[in-house]
Amino acid sequence: MSYVNIWIHAVWGTKNRYPFLTKELRPQVFYHIKTNAKQKGIYLPFLNGYDDHVHALISLQADQNIANLMQLIKGESSYWFNQQHWIRGKFEWASEYYAASVSQSLLPVVKEYIRTQEEHHRKMNFAEECQEILREFLKYQDLETTP
Repeated sequence: MSYVNIWIHAVWGTKNRYPFLTKELRPQVFYHIKTNAKQKGIYLPFLNGYDDHVHALISLQADQNIANLMQLIKGESSYWFNQQHWIRGKFEWASEYYAASVSQSLLPVVKEYIRTQEEHHRKMNFAEECQEILREFLKYQDLETTP
């Protein structure tokens, strides 16, 4: 029996960063994403976000890959969202996403970061957050350059 312990921090946004995920809709959307993930054998214990994006902590299983998981999560949830008729027009997720592995020792930090998204975004928007994530990635990869 194989043992796989790979954690992924995934982030994806709404198309054109439109703030569809209002404070009123987020709980319903996030509940649906988690429920659907569980039905598809995707272990997604932490999920949160803000008006225009979602953060998820996902345990990658031996028979799963990131691209397929993201397609399953994003594709089904956008279809479901549109079936609710909450908005005029069509809801879509942006095609791109961010995914990075998380070491066992950093799981508590990432969980807290995901849990506090609303508080976090009182201080910075999604674009600024993406820049911060990239800086952190480069720092940990020793690729950051100095001017």
